[in-house]
Amino acid sequence: MDEQSGFSGERLARIPRFLEGQVAAGALPGALTLIWRRGRVAHLSLAGVRDIARQAPMQADTIFRLYSMTKPVTTVALLMLLEEGRVALDDPVAKFIPGFSDLKPQTRPMTVLDLLRHTSGLTYGFHNRTPVDAQYRAQRISEMDTEGGLPAMIAQLQKLPLEYAPGEAWIYSVATDVAGYLIQIIAGQSYADFVRQRILAPLKMTDTDFLVPDGKRDRFAACYLQQPANAGGGLELFTAYPNEKYFAAPKLESGGGGLAGTASDYLRFCRMLLNGGALEDVRLLSPKTVALMTANQLPDGKEIADLSPAADAFNESGYRGVGFGLGVAVTLDPARTGIPGTAGEFAWGGMASTAFIVDPREDMAVVFMTQVITDTARRVRLRRDLRTLIYGAMTQSYA
Repeated sequence: MDEQSGFSGERLARIPRFLEGQVAAGALPGALTLIWRRGRVAHLSLAGVRDIARQAPMQADTIFRLYSMTKPVTTVALLMLLEEGRVALDDPVAKFIPGFSDLKPQTRPMTVLDLLRHTSGLTYGFHNRTPVDAQYRAQRISEMDTEGGLPAMIAQLQKLPLEYAPGEAWIYSVATDVAGYLIQIIAGQSYADFVRQRILAPLKMTDTDFLVPDGKRDRFAACYLQQPANAGGGLELFTAYPNEKYFAAPKLESGGGGLAGTASDYLRFCRMLLNGGALEDVRLLSPKTVALMTANQLPDGKEIADLSPAADAFNESGYRGVGFGLGVAVTLDPARTGIPGTAGEFAWGGMASTAFIVDPREDMAVVFMTQVITDTARRVRLRRDLRTLIYGAMTQSYA
């Protein structure tokens, strides 16, 4: 935690002070911030607790629900199959799921690329915008406890309309769960086993999985819901030890949000991407495939905001100046975001306000962990403030 990493220690100290203020204000139960730069840990700070009722302090080995930070892991898994010549981005999804050929509306076939960049026309039930997402809620599509697992979800989706024709809009959706099903079909093994054997084990992500085993349950953080501002904005329990879904194998192993793990494990995944697909003696992807993954893939080079169906549409990024690659948001123009940063950095987050950033030009990876489900505006504001503090602590820049 010194200036060999190109940071001011005094400025980095603003990060835990800011987060301790959030804890004191009742906005967060606790938080962990981990920054890697120039081949070393540049910053690790802990604030608050991992469980309010138990007053269990936040620890470096706390296990968190990653939720949508699972999506980049699923993307890497599918890209590994792409490198083996077993799938291509322009393959129609119906090549693997014939029933998808009948989905309406379609002006062209939905492709694997559409799944990975969220232009498939699929949706999530929590958007609460259209009759289509209302049908997702009614059928509990995307729930980890879906009877029959991924095959049952796919069967449900084949009977519902799309919100938009593929390629017409950017809609955050169950598309990455469908990508997980493709992995299962192409690889001839369960999606979760593929991820365990081909990504988690090689990268030594030993505390990351689709369930939390007996010996690790005490380390699992409680998760909270933040009340609306007009109800005081405080925290109420969402789920916690000992009554926790993650303590049993899920019926649906979700490629869109099923993993739980530690910050140090996820940093290993981020470092693999930062290094162009390799970590230590393990290579998962070629540098060219990582470059493809982290380039803006939206039609005509557009931003997410240009293709979102509504100004308040759910988005883990939330800014102008941001495009979308394969499983990750990509900063196109820091000036348009209004936040310090770097063109080409890529990032994403999870429903419980977790987030990561990988900035290749600055040789940096950041993992931020907490467990609060809140509205989009507050989640985006928290990440905005963290980015400002992190980039504001730099004393040397490569970009």
